[in-house]
Amino acid sequence: MSDTARLGQNVPGEVRELCARLFEGGFRAWVVGGCVRDQLLAEQDPRPESAIIGDWDIATSARPEQVQKLFRRVIPTGIQHGTVTVLAKESSYEVTTLRGETTYSDGRRPDGVYFVDDIKDDLARRDFTINAIAYDPLADVLIDPFDGVRDLHARILRAVGDPSVRFAEDGLRVLRAARFVATLQVELEPETERAIAPSLDSYRKVSAERVREEWLKACKAQRPSRAFEVMKNHGLLAITAPELMESVGCEQNHYHAYDVWGHAMHCLDHCPPTATLRMAGLLHDVGKPRSRAFSDKTSDYTFYEHERIGAEMAGPLLDRLRFSNDERARIVALVRHHLVCYDESWSDAAVRRWIRRVSPELVDDLYALNEADVRAKGKDPTLDLGHIAQLKAHVAKVLAQGAAFTTKDLAIDGHTLMAELGAAPGPNIGRVLRALLEEVVDDPATNTKQALLARARLLLS
Repeated sequence: MSDTARLGQNVPGEVRELCARLFEGGFRAWVVGGCVRDQLLAEQDPRPESAIIGDWDIATSARPEQVQKLFRRVIPTGIQHGTVTVLAKESSYEVTTLRGETTYSDGRRPDGVYFVDDIKDDLARRDFTINAIAYDPLADVLIDPFDGVRDLHARILRAVGDPSVRFAEDGLRVLRAARFVATLQVELEPETERAIAPSLDSYRKVSAERVREEWLKACKAQRPSRAFEVMKNHGLLAITAPELMESVGCEQNHYHAYDVWGHAMHCLDHCPPTATLRMAGLLHDVGKPRSRAFSDKTSDYTFYEHERIGAEMAGPLLDRLRFSNDERARIVALVRHHLVCYDESWSDAAVRRWIRRVSPELVDDLYALNEADVRAKGKDPTLDLGHIAQLKAHVAKVLAQGAAFTTKDLAIDGHTLMAELGAAPGPNIGRVLRALLEEVVDDPATNTKQALLARARLLLS
């Protein structure tokens, strides 16, 4: 199927109707940017997920006020930059007037925009050739002044025009380049690649929130490590996360085929594609360089307490990148507890204590992270993965017994202690409940109201 045929077949009916309404009003309209790129890529990649297209953005020769007159429901979302949002029956669409941009004094956004009449002038302001393609769904014509289709078929990421100028304009573009290398599985064109390092002053101006979003988008790729390798090789990571740079070249012990950085990259790729797991995979061994020591006894390197040190390092990094409190807490906990040393000697009580320590909500993610960790060693994982299957079975058995892991799981609560035993409200109630939980973890059979009240009476005496 030709490029235009695929686009013509897949442009949503509402988008076509919107373009037709603009044409009836005397204006031109095109679908532009990522939606065009992703449709063209889907032709090359038969995987179902490759055909998932995000927003359909529309460029038009109509001015914002003219678009507002043509449609009944319009939101002026970015009218100062020529963008309005048209609300249709099934979705909403950003409609942006063809525009050029003035200088970028702050390295983040243009000082001003001006409207133009030629779609090619609008495409000239975009970052990469594969994003500078437009399609006219009414005329069934592809506009590709910078050979973006050629680069797309060759899997090449090339800046529009002078890459040094493009990157200096907006510091986020170098990070987008790294992300596209992973998500689109493209290679950097040499001149574009050489322009990254000299543009890092602009990158330093990018907000932490925007960096975080690009990281999370990269984490959705089949191999997110491709993005982080670009960040490492061209200086972005040294600015954003110098802690991770400590892992580069840090030798491991004989259980691993890679250094700490290489192992982290393989773990990242092996993790299921959720934000928390991928970030935990990236950071799980960040504490190893600071805990690395040579053991004369084993003639090998050790990394005692690297999981604790790593958790202490991961927290501030996630704070800097403006992760939410819940995201931060979950990722830090995964890093802290990622080292699972289960063997058949664990008793039911030991398993219950492990579940309580890591929390039941984290158990499934720890299975996945531990499996990725094992596979990322670069050695045959078949024998090492056995302990995960054994732990899963043991945990399932313990959970089926109705074990208690928090004070909320106890057969009594603070109100019961006050009502039945006359206990005074205050910190002492919490102390008693926690002590009861410790005993119930050891022996779930004691989790009855009668038994707990009897024990609580002794603790309160």
